[in-house]
Amino acid sequence: MFQQHNVYLVVLSLIIAIISSYSALTITAKITVATSKLKIFWLISGSVVMGTGIWSMHFVGMIAHYSHASVTYDLNLTIISMVVSIGSSFIAFYLTLFKKMTMYQIGVGGFFMGSGIISMHYIGMKAIIMDGVMTFNNSLVITSIIIALLASYIALILFDRFKSQPRASLLKWLAALVMGLAVSGMHYIGMAATTMELFSTPAHKTYEIDLFLLIGVIIAISITILIVWTSIYFDRFMLEKIAYKDHVTGLANRNELTRFFRKIDPNNKISLLFIDLDHFKAINDTFGHDIGDFLLKHIGLTLKKFQNDFSQGFRIGGDEFVFILNHPDLSLAEKAAQSLLDELKEPFYVNGNELNITCSIGIANGFVEKNSYKNLLRAADTAMYVAKKNGKNQYSIFTTDMKVEVERKLKLEKDLSSALKSEQFFLEYQTKWNLKTNQLFGFEALVRWGHPEFGTIYPDEFMPLIEKTGMLITYSKWLLEQVCKHFYTLETLGIKHPVSVNLSAKLFLTDKLYDIIDKSLKKSGINPHDLEIEFTESMMLLDVDHIIQQLKKVGTLGIKVSMDEFGTGYSSIGLLDILPINTVKLDRQFSINIDKPSKQAIIRAIVILAESLGLEVIADGVEVAKDVNQLLELGCYIMQGSYFSQPIPFEEIKTWAKHYRR
Repeated sequence: MFQQHNVYLVVLSLIIAIISSYSALTITAKITVATSKLKIFWLISGSVVMGTGIWSMHFVGMIAHYSHASVTYDLNLTIISMVVSIGSSFIAFYLTLFKKMTMYQIGVGGFFMGSGIISMHYIGMKAIIMDGVMTFNNSLVITSIIIALLASYIALILFDRFKSQPRASLLKWLAALVMGLAVSGMHYIGMAATTMELFSTPAHKTYEIDLFLLIGVIIAISITILIVWTSIYFDRFMLEKIAYKDHVTGLANRNELTRFFRKIDPNNKISLLFIDLDHFKAINDTFGHDIGDFLLKHIGLTLKKFQNDFSQGFRIGGDEFVFILNHPDLSLAEKAAQSLLDELKEPFYVNGNELNITCSIGIANGFVEKNSYKNLLRAADTAMYVAKKNGKNQYSIFTTDMKVEVERKLKLEKDLSSALKSEQFFLEYQTKWNLKTNQLFGFEALVRWGHPEFGTIYPDEFMPLIEKTGMLITYSKWLLEQVCKHFYTLETLGIKHPVSVNLSAKLFLTDKLYDIIDKSLKKSGINPHDLEIEFTESMMLLDVDHIIQQLKKVGTLGIKVSMDEFGTGYSSIGLLDILPINTVKLDRQFSINIDKPSKQAIIRAIVILAESLGLEVIADGVEVAKDVNQLLELGCYIMQGSYFSQPIPFEEIKTWAKHYRR
């Protein structure tokens, strides 16, 4: 029987095939990056879109076919053809669950995809009910089968290439084009292979659209569109959740905080609570990150309990949270802060472990001016640090005096980058004395920042800024090079005594400590035994095993290592036997009220312990003769402090050396 097609509907069928393929491939590409539950959602969505797309293309092609006969379709076989199409797509896409597909998997997937296209087509043809019979050209049937299998195989190869690259739209469209051509090509070659022999020839040519088939195609296309739009909405919903929600606590994150500030009416006065957990890192390191995450979830649940229509909690960092009250009354913020402190200090239990956590809270109250919400955030942050400085487990309200401090901090942070280049940093040296031999024991290099506006600034103020702004490595290189260079100069003056320098404990986190020291020693040519590096006891809050590993490596250079501010409460005393250090420096707090028996007992115990481990003990911050005598009685002979000398600028060392020799 003579066959003709409506060219517009043929083009439409091709477009349906290509767009359905593109949509299905886009959806299933999300499988590789989705969680286990979402994988099933994307897999089913992609399979239904692909299956209904193939099916719709086939029957739009059938509608496009001009026939001399009146044609209807068997409902059961028509439904089966759709099920086969969706099922084969599911099996083919199921293989894409693997991040990297083997050629065998691609081959199997291509076989099922191609077989689904073939089966859907010929089952659909079988569903035709007419007054006649159909015969097939075997050569063209085989050709249609080969096209379907080969094109499906090529399309899956292209899909494997782009599925891990969401933006590779060119490959995606190419794969969709190949798949669409496979479906369309197979269909129209299959139609060409089909001859319809009518039992009776009608008087004239007729072209009637089967209403049942048209409704079925419309429903299938509607389902495809619905799933695609649902997938887009769901994808955006998930992206929204990832972008604006913290996955550990379920609270809004920093991005949502930024969005919150942008939406808020600048005429509204609000209160902002900046919450920082006290000693969270110690808990994390002691009990593990799983327990740490459980603790964060507990904090999140606590903040959620306080949320209402006028307040919201955010997690903006590791152990940092923000709680906003959209209300001008500062007293409400104080009540909320106290309630949070009371709630959080209650112990809770995880896997049989009793955990006690406290927090420090800074409160800022004011208007959120356009594009300056960070000022309010910074103010609350400053108040929080005041709360920590005052003993932790309390809240502090931002004041005008703190505002001056914030402005100073911002100015210093801004000027820091040029301070090294313009040589504003300089070194002073304080002597250490061995009173047992009554000789100079060595020097400690002390860094100062000669700021052009604020004058001399000390490390306790500028070091946190250096660590925060990413200048730590550059600063540490400069510091060690200067110390080594100065030691060489002192040596030429006849003063050959070891020099120590205090480095930031955060250098351990960079894994650059060994390289920085090694290069400084090689550049200066000084004897490594004449250099001692000091780290504060706070380094014990970091990964202890990693610290020990790095200290052992540094020790191979031949330098000495000292633990500064020993006894400040980081429980390092139990690690003295395994830490590869040479010296412990008693914190200056031990020199305060040294006449107390309890204080003397602690110092004596530390001295005895250090001596038994072969460590030297240096008392820092010694200021009066009475303290000197007490320390000597307790067995501590090496001392440093203003009693012996004030820090000496390097330029004055030469003059000091002449008096020292006398």
